[in-house]
Amino acid sequence: MNQNKEDKDTDLEDLEVCAKEGRKPRCVRRYRIRIDKDRYIVNLSHMTGLQLLEKAGKCDPTCWRIHQKLKGGKLVEIQPDEKVDFTTPGIERFVTTPCDQTDGSAPRREFSLPACDVDYLNDENLRWELIGAPGNGYVLVNNFPVPKGYNHSVVTAALRVETNYPDTQLDMVYFYPALQRVDGKAIPALAGKTIDNKSYQRWSRHRTPKNAWRPGVDYLGTHLVLVRHWLEREFTKRP
Repeated sequence: MNQNKEDKDTDLEDLEVCAKEGRKPRCVRRYRIRIDKDRYIVNLSHMTGLQLLEKAGKCDPTCWRIHQKLKGGKLVEIQPDEKVDFTTPGIERFVTTPCDQTDGSAPRREFSLPACDVDYLNDENLRWELIGAPGNGYVLVNNFPVPKGYNHSVVTAALRVETNYPDTQLDMVYFYPALQRVDGKAIPALAGKTIDNKSYQRWSRHRTPKNAWRPGVDYLGTHLVLVRHWLEREFTKRP
């Protein structure tokens, strides 16, 4: 379909054109949005900040921010889990800007991990922080990849570190932003948890007696392998 034919499509609304013409976008099936210099057609009436970054190929929200440029030039930052309604009048386009992981500050290291954990995180090129203290502390993996089928491709994965770890096991995982299946099927055993002043999604997944924690063998790396398995198994158990 060529550009002229698309422009005549009554089921397509161009946000930039609407803003320049000073009219409210219609509620239609498809919208043309502009992110930086590129234009995309989406079949959604709203998207989150993270989804917009992913559409632009900038999947890591710890490295990129996104703003909506309103008519008149005002830029308004969109948070990763914040929804943008494309029927809102005045949205011209979206603009991405690079940022470092902690806005110029060093990554937080408020307690220490065993050397094998640090080596694993660094070898995997994961951006990580340590907040709190053992017993009430968390490892935050800020660019944790998510397999296809979910509403986000990259999230922050948080792991609670108990007292006496690594003799005491790591258990469950917490995700920010919250994950959903794109096919709309419900994910069981979820709950909310506030971590680092953000609303994380707790996945209540636990080891079985046949797969018990092995002190001296299991560590953060083997637990993250298990977390990836939980994400993949969601679609094999409930296809």
